[in-house]
Amino acid sequence: MHGYTDAKDDYLKRLRRIEGQVRGLQRMIEEDKYCIDILTQVSAAKSALESVALGLLEEHLAHCVSEAMAEGGEVADAKVREASAAIARLVRS
Repeated sequence: MHGYTDAKDDYLKRLRRIEGQVRGLQRMIEEDKYCIDILTQVSAAKSALESVALGLLEEHLAHCVSEAMAEGGEVADAKVREASAAIARLVRS
């Protein structure tokens, strides 16, 4: 079981909304909308994705990493490295 399992339906709803935002962006481009309006919507979609990512990261830390820490040893070290790498990717994006 993954840490996000209990909130899976919420994540799926949020991702479907983001998908709709992206389709809206495509329409804006097709309809030659004003650049700044498009950029505003890109920023909103990016923020929504970041929110999903942070939620998943929090779930991962609370579930997967905490379980690995309780187990200890190399499993714990590997999970911490994995989480650190994920955080670094999020910070760079």
